Amino acid sequence: MAEVTVTINGRTYKMSCDAGQEEHLLGLAEQVNANVEQLMETVGQVGDTRLLLMAAIMIADELGEAKRQI
Repeated sequence: MAEVTVTINGRTYKMSCDAGQEEHLLGLAEQVNANVEQLMETVGQVGDTRLLLMAAIMIADELGEAKRQI
């Protein structure tokens, strides 16, 4: 197992992943962070938990739309 440190909303988190997947995990974290930053511009700093929940819902919505298009 490999370990990487990701940063979301200015906070760092250590995460494990399979060896060789480090760059992929970092890229995913960057996408989540971009969604969080976008949300902060519209709703402000409403707390990490709420921002991450809202970002997760946004990503789930994007995934659902992509599945519908396929």
